[in-house]
Amino acid sequence: MPQVSIILPLLNEATVLRRTLNHLMILEPPAHEIILVDGGSTDATVSIAQHYAKTYQEINLSVVAATERGRALQMNQGAAIATGDILCFLHADTLVPDDLVDLMTQTLAHPNTVCGGFIALMGGDQITCWGMTLQNYLKTYIAALIARPYLFACKGFRVLFGDQVIFCDKQAFQQCGRFDSSLPIMEDAELCLRIVQHGKIRLVNRIVQTSDRRLQQWGAWKATLIYHSIGWLWLMGLPAEFLKRFYTDIR
Repeated sequence: MPQVSIILPLLNEATVLRRTLNHLMILEPPAHEIILVDGGSTDATVSIAQHYAKTYQEINLSVVAATERGRALQMNQGAAIATGDILCFLHADTLVPDDLVDLMTQTLAHPNTVCGGFIALMGGDQITCWGMTLQNYLKTYIAALIARPYLFACKGFRVLFGDQVIFCDKQAFQQCGRFDSSLPIMEDAELCLRIVQHGKIRLVNRIVQTSDRRLQQWGAWKATLIYHSIGWLWLMGLPAEFLKRFYTDIR
């Protein structure tokens, strides 16, 4: 059975990290390894991660310091030391099902499939954001169709975003050049454009739950405007450095 390496890029995620790691501790079957790559957190993120590494010694969990800050850089660094056959890139505010490993393994067992992701259910402690969840689900198909209609129809191209828990065959990830570490945003969608050259991308018909913290701070209308604007401007070819101005870090 292929082995799975789960990679989390971290930066000041103390408020959500315990809950995420609790979910990873009960995976059945367990992941081969969990790699936490910290980008220089100034809160309790690193101490929480180290506590879990010491407490759950039966789990192969390691905490490493990133050589540079940046989500793409941190994920690439984690992938470089990963020893699994499947790489799973997970955001610190996303909760996964306990059969995650089996789901990823079964998905990549499909012929000519090299990458996949899940349906991201956005919500918080009080509400579930059904409208935003539907928008994000549709973007997986619509953005791919608009950006590369030929790849969508003939190659199984889909646009996945980090909240959807992107996982891929390690060899295909390396062959396509990994995440573009120069991009401060949209590195996930850009990876899909390159990795589809090596095989299909599949959307798994299961949910992962991701935090609505951006909606809580921005509000639904502002968040929708920002998400859609960034997506359309990216499709039009505007540089990620420009788009990052509108997508501030929220913790």
